[in-house]
Amino acid sequence: MGLSLKPDHLRRYRDITALLVKYGRSDLIFNAGLGADDAARESDASDIGDELASDLEHLGPTFVKVGQLLSTRADLLPADALRALSRLQDDVAPFPFEEVDRIVSDELGVRLSKAFSRFDAAPIAAASLGQVHRAALRDGREVAVKVQRPNVRGQVLQDMATLDEVADFFDHHTETGRRVGLKRMAGELRDSLLRELDYRLEAQNMTTIGANLARFSRIVVPQPIANYSTARVLTMDYIRGQKITAVSPLILAESHSRELAEELFKAYLHQVILDGIFHADPHPGNVLLTDDGRIALLDLGMVSRLSPDRQEELLHFLLAVSDGRTDRAADLALAMGERLEGFDERAFRRRVAEVITRSRDAKIGDAPAGRLMLAVAHTAVATGVRLPNELTLLGKALLNLDEVGETLAPDFDVQESLRRNANDLMMERMRRSVTPSAAFSSLLEAKNFAERLPGRINRILDSLANQEMKVRVELIDEGAVLEGLQKVANRITLGLILAAMIIGAAMLMRVETSFRILGYPGLAMLFFLLAACGGAWMALGIIRGDHTHTRRPT
Repeated sequence: MGLSLKPDHLRRYRDITALLVKYGRSDLIFNAGLGADDAARESDASDIGDELASDLEHLGPTFVKVGQLLSTRADLLPADALRALSRLQDDVAPFPFEEVDRIVSDELGVRLSKAFSRFDAAPIAAASLGQVHRAALRDGREVAVKVQRPNVRGQVLQDMATLDEVADFFDHHTETGRRVGLKRMAGELRDSLLRELDYRLEAQNMTTIGANLARFSRIVVPQPIANYSTARVLTMDYIRGQKITAVSPLILAESHSRELAEELFKAYLHQVILDGIFHADPHPGNVLLTDDGRIALLDLGMVSRLSPDRQEELLHFLLAVSDGRTDRAADLALAMGERLEGFDERAFRRRVAEVITRSRDAKIGDAPAGRLMLAVAHTAVATGVRLPNELTLLGKALLNLDEVGETLAPDFDVQESLRRNANDLMMERMRRSVTPSAAFSSLLEAKNFAERLPGRINRILDSLANQEMKVRVELIDEGAVLEGLQKVANRITLGLILAAMIIGAAMLMRVETSFRILGYPGLAMLFFLLAACGGAWMALGIIRGDHTHTRRPT
């Protein structure tokens, strides 16, 4: 892929390249730590993360969203930098209400005043891709309406095309680009952005996760209004409440916040272990404490979907890290990850053991599950293992949950909650796997096996009775072995003959004779010359034969 010479692209090339050079050479990449020894580095990472967030804001709305997506890349950035990028939200200037009126009317096919009995002109939140307005339907139902920014899709596609070209250049010309896989990461960011620009997908996520979490009475997910939602307009239930970070300690105490934290964490384990789909960005800005004392999960545009096999792998990995089983955690990470060129397994296992062992002596809250998983993810990348995105997204989600849990109840132990709930949810997963269809499939397999077993046994017994049973074992090439032994025997025999000739020649040197060569007894010298020629001929044959053997195709 070549670089474009268009002025807009050149300007973006300059900005993106400056960004990559500035932060690619800093300690922000591959820097993570746990414990007091790493406190200074964590502080530096936080400062650099704040600076990166500021630089991305200057690049425009697309890169604000890119920063939010980078905040989920726990394999690249340390925890404090992830938090800094997660704060890139709700700080974008709103676009005019006239544009809101036009977009909503075009998308719904009806005038705004006909669709809603009330529609507030001032937005309650403005983000990089859209903004949210409070409104009411004709029946009086309170709703929140998310409206996409005008022309944002075209701007995103243009910016991401430029980023893709720069990433491709760095992948082909820099070691960091090849190691991190910037082009692949740029493609993932583009796909994620395009999914978030389709509000119909977010509406589906809200419906699915809301139904999955219906059993949790203190967790609420706003539901979309299907007839009032399109690709660029999303109308959903309005949830009254405050962001977790803005709630006073007195209100938290009255809301039984510890029980809320326990139920929230259990709900996330339920999503990961049982449902196979989880909200991937539960930072404090997306979590509300409602007026009726419940937890509301907002902004479900970013979710992660897990296959059944991946669910079990992530659960086992999470438990291994939480329980301090270093070898098991390293084995699972290697099984899930992709080994890159230059991978050092011994260094990887040693550093994983150091990270997990160091967390055992930490006080409650000093090394929670999310931060611990991120530290292991950094270790993997630094030693040449590329972990799956699902694992890093789960680590980032747990890091956010650590922060939410600490806000709700400072003494809440996430790792203990994990151990307490994982067994129950695993049993529930096993019960769910015992379905009528699975049982019927097992019965069919058993039926086929039972039908074929008598015939197979009869054939085996007949072969034994007729002495026709043969066991075929292929170990080595018998002909090649015999040929090799023959060559060895020939060389030993020739060596013995040459040795005998040399010994005989030495004995003849003591016999005086008139036939001399170079002043020595002639017969002895002839034996010496014959032995020398024979030795040279045997050495040449050995060299040629062994060289031919090593080049023989396999």
